[in-house]
Parts: sequence; structure tokens; C-alpha cells
Amino acid sequence: MAQLNYNHLYYFYVTATEGSIAKASKQLNLTSQTISGQIGLLENAFGFLLFDRVGKKLILNERGELAYNYARDIFDLGNELQHTIKGQYQGAQQVFTVGVIDALPKVLAFDLFRSCFDEQNNIRLVCKESDLDSLTAELAVNKLDVVLSDRPLQPGSHVKAYSHVIGEGGVSFFARKDIATTLKDNFPASLHHQPFLISGEKSVQRQNLMTWFDALNIQPIIKAEFEDSALTKLFGQAGYGVFCTPSSIEQHVTEQYDVELVGRTTDIKEHLYLLSPERKLKHPAVVPLFAHAKSLVAKAL
Repeated sequence: MAQLNYNHLYYFYVTATEGSIAKASKQLNLTSQTISGQIGLLENAFGFLLFDRVGKKLILNERGELAYNYARDIFDLGNELQHTIKGQYQGAQQVFTVGVIDALPKVLAFDLFRSCFDEQNNIRLVCKESDLDSLTAELAVNKLDVVLSDRPLQPGSHVKAYSHVIGEGGVSFFARKDIATTLKDNFPASLHHQPFLISGEKSVQRQNLMTWFDALNIQPIIKAEFEDSALTKLFGQAGYGVFCTPSSIEQHVTEQYDVELVGRTTDIKEHLYLLSPERKLKHPAVVPLFAHAKSLVAKAL
């Protein structure tokens, strides 16, 4: 058999991880035709197809699944080699690249990741913010070391990574001080028919919140929805409606945005996870980060 072309294998690996050639072309900054052609050459070298074409979708077949598992291990090992060589022989800054789910409050990420500078002076922190699918795709191709998420990886995911539970807590509700004063006494029933600012459709918090409202027969008036949690707080500060955040950042919200607590509940759970390609955390920046994160969340409960 001819020597394996690792460029062809990498294009196949990224396409299988992303789920389509179109997404892989964006990830790799190559045309769809180029990627399709390279995968075709890999299939010719193997002597069999790796995908079943179902309409515009590419579905890994049995041999494709086997090739994907080997490719994932190969590129994981290559990334590990790269980190090891850089760490031992450069003696310079160690780059620590993290992803943050866009729905998470940024102050929470700040409180967690600033511990990197406290623990190690030679860390250069790189933070990327996006949705879970995009970040886990980057985690799969070793462009991220960890991802901070409000949900675990879903069963059946092609991404070889693990969900490490940091902790869980309740949810707190806030409003401008004059509005909060009128809503405190009869909380949460007081939220019925009140202007409310809610997170975007992909947010786990939004799904849990609406389920909770339905169970209590509370129908708030949704005035606006935001993907950016900081923007939600600014509109709440201006008096456009009630909003909620994880209770773990309650003190920060009241101090930073000059709003007042309306009430809190533990019936809605906010979870926090660290997604990592390691089953057992070993990365020199991740180990102290994870310990610090657990202590912060536990302290806030």
C-alpha cells in the first residue's frame, strides 16, 4: 500500500467532525471542491468509500467510522507531541487556548480564567467565544485546550472529549431598584405579566426558565431576547424588564449594574462544565483552573 497522505486524512477528519464539506471548507479555508477531491483521493488510496452520500449529507459508513477513530487518535497524538516539544524546548510563554459558550456570563469566565495568571507567569491566554457546536469542533481539531460550557457533550458526539462537572447552582432575578421594590413581596408570582428580558433560543437557561414559568402558570411579557448576557444586564439596568443570571454572580450583578435582587430559586439549576479532550485532566494550566472553578462555584452556593 502507498504511504498514507496525512493531508488527505486531515481533510477527511475535519469533514467528518464538522458533518459536511461546506462546514469543513469554512474551517480549513479551502474550497468545497478541493476538500471533496482530497477525500476522493484518500478513498481511492484505501480502495473503498468512507461516506454514504444521503442527499447533501455525508454519513460515515462502517469503514469510515473505523478510519475516523484512527485519524482522531493520530491528530490527538500529534497535538500532544507539539505541546510537549514547545513546553520543553521553547522556555517561553505557554499558549493556553480556551473557548467560552456565548450564553455564559463573562464575569464568570473572568473569575475562572484569571487564575491562570495567578498560578503561572508564563501563560498566554487566548479566549474564543462562540456557540457549543463551533467550539467543540475546534476542540476536536486541537485548536482549543478546553471549553467552558453550560451543558455537557451530547451522547453520540463525534468529538472525542469529556465533560468535567464544575458545579451547579440556582438562578437569581434582578430589576432596576424601583421596579424590584414592587416585585419582591410576591415573588415569583409577581413576575406574571411583567416585562422580561430573556436569553437566546440556544440557551439552556432559557429552556429551563420557560419550563419553570409554565409549571407555575406565570406568563411574563418577553420584551427582548439577547445572545449577549452583558447586553441583557444593560437593558435591565435601564429599566426595560426583569432578567436573571446564575446566583453565583449575584453580588457582581448588583454592584456592577446598580440593580436590585427581586428573588432567587433553586428550582432552576445552572450547571457549569469544563470540556476537555482528556479523560483525566493533565494540562498544566487546566488542573489548577478546574480546582479553582470548583471552589468558586462551591463558595457561591
